[in-house]
Amino acid sequence: MAETIRILVADDHPVVRDGLIAILGTQPDFEVIGRAGNGLEVIELAETLQPDVILLDLEMPEMDGVAALRRLRAARPQIRVIAFTAFDTDERIVGAVQAGVQGYLLKGAPREEIFNAVRVVFAGGSLLQPVVASRLLRQVQPENPPAEPLTPREQTVLQLLAQGLQNKEIAAELVITERTVKFYVSAILGKLGAGNRTEAVTIAVQKGLVRL
Repeated sequence: MAETIRILVADDHPVVRDGLIAILGTQPDFEVIGRAGNGLEVIELAETLQPDVILLDLEMPEMDGVAALRRLRAARPQIRVIAFTAFDTDERIVGAVQAGVQGYLLKGAPREEIFNAVRVVFAGGSLLQPVVASRLLRQVQPENPPAEPLTPREQTVLQLLAQGLQNKEIAAELVITERTVKFYVSAILGKLGAGNRTEAVTIAVQKGLVRL
């Protein structure tokens, strides 16, 4: 039996929020454990309910989604968040990725894309819709190469990151310890000048270091 994924839905529009909850409720491995209508509620509910994945609108009263996300990650660095928003401006996308979202979906995405994103992010991977990824890539400066080249082993780990594998899976694939994988990931982030795994993969794709 599949592990149940506990989800917190945050959106200030009740109709959108209820509709999303209804859609998520069709999946046997999903359980919506809370709903928030503003950024402050997201922070409070995330602390009390400890969800596995948060579906987060970026435009909300009291505190916007990106600010809430920064607060959440300061308290729980491993928190898994998918931005689910109508806003597709380059600035919004870059801000959300830099703040640490593992996924970015535009409202209106097919339900199967939403389901897949939740499962991928829950498993430790990252997922950006193609239209979002293309906008993000435009913000990456291709003329800035890594300060030092990746080693063959780091290149291999980076390719597995791009496939959405989590550290435990990479360790099993390469027959190394999870601690060693974390060391490689840290080195990759440093060499690429990336703040998180999603950003590292985006930069790597732009530079032609990996293929999705």
